[in-house]
Amino acid sequence: MTTPTRKRKKTAPKTFKAAYDILKTNAAELQQQDEPDIDNLMTTVEESIAAYRVCETRINAVQQALDAAFAEEDKAEKSDS
Repeated sequence: MTTPTRKRKKTAPKTFKAAYDILKTNAAELQQQDEPDIDNLMTTVEESIAAYRVCETRINAVQQALDAAFAEEDKAEKSDS
């Protein structure tokens, strides 16, 4: 008995939460498989890569914002001294 091929959205998720949910769902599905679902593997991998890129972009943006905020704080502290 074969597993039906899943239909997936072709567009990348727009938010970190949506992308993270896709990654969690895909990881859980892959871990639960007794036998690999080769027919859907490329779709799962492509969807996961797109979701990962969204997460990575958001994490990098937050890191840059934090770095800039701490740099401004350090600069203000040094000028107050």
